[in-house]
Amino acid sequence: MTIGSPDGHHRRAIRVRARSGGSRSRGGKEVDTEPFWIALIVGLVVQFYKGISQYFVTGHWNLRRFVETGGMPSSHSAAVAALSTAVGMQEGFTSALFGVTLYFSLIVMYDAAGLRRAAGRQAAVLNRLIDSHFKHPEHDTQKLMELLGHTPFEVFIGASLGVFSVLLWNRMYPL
Repeated sequence: MTIGSPDGHHRRAIRVRARSGGSRSRGGKEVDTEPFWIALIVGLVVQFYKGISQYFVTGHWNLRRFVETGGMPSSHSAAVAALSTAVGMQEGFTSALFGVTLYFSLIVMYDAAGLRRAAGRQAAVLNRLIDSHFKHPEHDTQKLMELLGHTPFEVFIGASLGVFSVLLWNRMYPL
């Protein structure tokens, strides 16, 4: 059919292709980045939630809490779980891209619950040592940040939020 055909079938086909963006064609230069944007939004929403919840707990704003690491839930875990789930749903759970994404997501979550949490514990010990052994620590000395990592439960909740968010997104806007 031609574009000027009376029944308009060809126009509909063009509109459908334009709506999907045509960007999933790997032969062309464009690649669909929807999983990236979903992961970014999920991570930012979870981090925003932590900042707002801090206000409701303490009654005053702590703007640093909007960008600090640690706490419930893990925004890093939410973001990487959302990314892996979206890539799996878009590219297939047996694709190489999903495998790579999942691998790096697991590293991020392990790091959040393992290495960064251990560093936070060491910072707490060092802060206690400085407080107890030095009568007058230097005025410009800052305490080390103790809330660096996450408990395994915080990582699990963050990852669950990420997966759930993508499933919800896919229900509204199929990947």
